[in-house]
Amino acid sequence: MDLPRPAYTIIAQELTAFSSLEGRLLFAVPKKGRLLQACLNLLEGADIQFRRENRLDIALVKNLPLALVFLPAADIPTFVGEGRVDLGITGHDQVQEHDAGVRALARAGRMSNGLNSEANSKPHGCETVMDLGFGFCRLQVQAPAKGEYQEGRDLIGKNIGTSFVHLAQEYFARLEQEQEQEQEGVTDTAQPAGRKLRTNIIELSGSVEAACALGVADGIVDLVESGETMKAAGLKAIDTVVETSAILIKSKAPSNPALVELIAARIGGVITAQKFVLCQYNVPRAKLADATKVTPGKRAATVTALDEEGWVAVSAMVEKKRIALVMDSLVEVGATDIIVLDIHNTRGG
Repeated sequence: MDLPRPAYTIIAQELTAFSSLEGRLLFAVPKKGRLLQACLNLLEGADIQFRRENRLDIALVKNLPLALVFLPAADIPTFVGEGRVDLGITGHDQVQEHDAGVRALARAGRMSNGLNSEANSKPHGCETVMDLGFGFCRLQVQAPAKGEYQEGRDLIGKNIGTSFVHLAQEYFARLEQEQEQEQEGVTDTAQPAGRKLRTNIIELSGSVEAACALGVADGIVDLVESGETMKAAGLKAIDTVVETSAILIKSKAPSNPALVELIAARIGGVITAQKFVLCQYNVPRAKLADATKVTPGKRAATVTALDEEGWVAVSAMVEKKRIALVMDSLVEVGATDIIVLDIHNTRGG
């Protein structure tokens, strides 16, 4: 979602005024919430060394020409998209909400003027670099569990509480259009410009799950991780708007493209290391073909001859979630001395 211009301007001015940021790549990370700790673990694994002073939202990295900027996750797509920061970690849902807001402005013919002429000369928008493999959840349409609403279209024309205003508007605009086409027997899927939404979208900044119980809304659009909060609030999911996880995004015009690639490679290495372990074992050479079918490795297994004739040592990367089954299969084909080692980092492919 776009920041209100005064708030955006204040934060952008603070970034400009921070003199020690000169020559540094700016990397935005969530300042709080469900993604923060996983982001900090990722930065540590990528050897991005920093110290965040109390109450400061900017931290200088000690071993790279980089500065971390701690922002609300919902604001990060705006800062990256406007080119104010070069890299960012946020949820896919937040990027989708930001993009939906941009589409809404475009439809209304009110595209953002930016902060200054220099900003206008830069390409706007952000690009997804990679999925980070954590923060999985779903943005879902929810309604009272004991109520009459069974699917999304049952809430057309009703009050909907959400902090994802633009995605909710697009979702219900599509449902309303489909309903009208069915009633009129029309198959044109183009959305008419300036079409008024019959569903009332109410913007809420927190405790969205309480909106139905308090009579503020008939249904809500909110993030669901485990579903426990939703059930405790007496709600049920009736549709999914977006499936989401944490992603790394970059500006379309980063200040230092080579450093962006370096940081992305480091982070990619950490993510790979988290997914794989190194499996090592000894096996008779006669059984090698069978064993390497079980552990083909990412590209190929590493095979080394042992001093004992007819035996080889094998080393291969294996998906962590499959390792127990892999070890069982290796024993069946005649492998021995099987050990599994954690991988702290990796690079390349």
